[in-house]
This record gives sequence, structure tokens and C-alpha cells, in this order.
Amino acid sequence: MASANRVVLVINSGSSSLKYQLVDPDSGAARATGNVERIGEESSGVPDHDAALRHAFDALSEQGIDLRACGLVAVGHRVVHGGNTFYRPTRVDDAVLDKLDELSELAPLHNPPAVKGIEVARKLLPDVPHIAVFDTAFFHDMPPAAATYAIDRGLAERWQIRRYGFHGTSHRYVSEQAAAFLGRPLRGTKQIVLHLGNGCSASAIAGTRPLDTSMGLTPLEGLVMGTRSGDIDPSIVSYLCHMAKMGVDEVESMLNQRSGVLGLSGERDFRRLRAMIESGDGAAQLAYSVFTHRLRKYIGAYLAVLGHTDVITFTAGIGENDAAVRRDAVSGLEELGVVLDERRNLGGGRGARQISAEDSPIAVLVIPTNEELAIARDCVSALSG
Repeated sequence: MASANRVVLVINSGSSSLKYQLVDPDSGAARATGNVERIGEESSGVPDHDAALRHAFDALSEQGIDLRACGLVAVGHRVVHGGNTFYRPTRVDDAVLDKLDELSELAPLHNPPAVKGIEVARKLLPDVPHIAVFDTAFFHDMPPAAATYAIDRGLAERWQIRRYGFHGTSHRYVSEQAAAFLGRPLRGTKQIVLHLGNGCSASAIAGTRPLDTSMGLTPLEGLVMGTRSGDIDPSIVSYLCHMAKMGVDEVESMLNQRSGVLGLSGERDFRRLRAMIESGDGAAQLAYSVFTHRLRKYIGAYLAVLGHTDVITFTAGIGENDAAVRRDAVSGLEELGVVLDERRNLGGGRGARQISAEDSPIAVLVIPTNEELAIARDCVSALSG
């Protein structure tokens, strides 16, 4: 498969958007990238995913890229949930597609548009291998003590209820990059990775194996997020059903789409949230404080899970760009070995960098994530056997 010209088209298909990137898996360069939004809206001119992908191909053509003559070796599809069935990059055929459709019950917001995107892409590019790469795969082999919910065992087994974890492609990529940045062998490195964007997750990783992660059966569990609540008392669901006369679907929608930072403050963009705080908005300040408190709580828990920690890494939109969140997330952890260098933290920059003090027992890094590159390389690995 080795070729100086090979590329992988990576597709991330959502319910109303389709993101794509043409990636050179060897150099890591993105030859083209784009996003088709507002799929299905009358005013968009993009009625469905078929039209969205054709729109993406037209955009690539306008950039001088012919997918049939550019060295395309695979199309990589990001799929959020692989259940217990899929935990490696998997070449898609009709049987795999049927199984992915069945798994939609585990991720009703995420898997159906991914399946639709694969269907359309296979139709438009029938002669190229299509590889599904799963957000849950990295966490498949978490220790049973971390992956198991303390509920009726038979019920859990029948309905595949366990902690699956998400953002796995990002956590794996960033943990590898963090070890390389420090010049340490990956297998000997214990680390905490904090993926902080609109969706947020944390992981504790020893070498190549995750020991714990914050998301669970679905991406709702764990840290406070842009619109998701993260951890709550599960009895809140039945309480709202009984007292507020809300249906289960209505409560679930509220927890996923109208909670988190948005639910507390009315805003989920941290740049605008910061402006609200500076103007004296108490609700915005509380939302920020709840967000960072939960984050610091998980960092402390994972320091305990790991026993010894070499590095804590921030990544994704908030993690890479919000110095205040990074500062407040590790504030007060000096006695646990986390000493931030405020000048470095405020220094900005776009690439991988250290923001901890030179004498900090635990290094603190900022590493940009690159899930598209990781997916592209997974595709090449799958084709190689």
C-alpha cells in the first residue's frame, strides 16, 4: 500500500452537517477540508446527505482534486458508537452496515447520520474501500471495574449496558503525541487527557491502555459540556417525569441539548461566556464555576486511579484555546504535583507546548488533536491487514 501519493477521504456525517477532509496519512497533511451545513433545510439547497456529499465532491473538484485520480486508497468514516461488536477499524460491507444500523439504539443522535453518510459514500465511490472507525474503540479494553455499571447483571448483559467511552480517537492520538513531545516511551507513560470542546471527556491512560474515562453508555455522562449535563443523580429523570409531568424523551432531550453551560447561562460559546462574566453576569459565572469544578474533580480522581501521573494534556477547542479554563482546572493541585507556569499558559501558540513549570513533577501540555489524521492512519492500517 505504500505510495507517496496515497490519500484518505475522512467523512464525519452528522444529522445536519457533513465534515470532510482529504488527508495524506504519511505526511499528516490535509490536502483539502470542508463542511456542508444545514442539510435538510429548505433554504440551504442541500436536501439530504446524497446532495451534501455531491456538494463536497464539487467543492473538491473546484480545488482541482479529482477523487478518482488523486491516489485515494480509502474513505474513512467516523462512527460514534461501535457497541460490543466493533472495536477495531472495520471495512464496511452490507452486513456491517446492517449491524451499524442496529446499534443506532445505543446512539440515536449520532449513529443514524453516520450510517446514512456511509450508504451515500459507498454509492458514490463504489470502487474504494470504506472503513468505519469508532469513537468507542479505544476504550473497549478498559478494566471491568471501570467499564461496569453496578446494576442488575443480567439486564446489563442483555442490553449491552456498560461504560463505552467516546472521543477515543482523540484520546489515543493525543496520548501518543504527548509521550512523543516529552521524549518518553508511550508504554511507560501514565497520563490524563482532557478533551474539552462542546463535548468534553477525560481519560486516565497507562501506556497504551485506558484505565478509565468520563463518558459512559452514551456521551452524556461525565464532565459538564456545552449543552450536556454530564453526571447527575439518575433519580432526577424519574423526579421530573413524576413532578413536572415530562416524558422520558423530553427529559433526555433537555439533558443533551438544553443543559450544561448553555442550560445554566444561556450561552455555550466560552468566548461569549467570558464576556458575560466580565460584565458581571452571575449565571455565567456559576456556569463557568460548575464546569471547572467538575473538571478539577475528575483530574483529582484520575490522579488517584493512575497512582503516579507523568503528564496532563489539554486538547480540543476549549482545551487548546482557553488559558483561563486550563488555569482554573489545575488550580490548587500544586501539592499533588501540578504546577502551572502562568506565563507559558497565557503565551498562546497553535502547536504542541508545555504550560507547566520546569520543576513541576507532573508535566502539563497543550496538544492539538487531529482525529482526521488518526482516522486516516487507522484506515491504512486496516487495509494493510
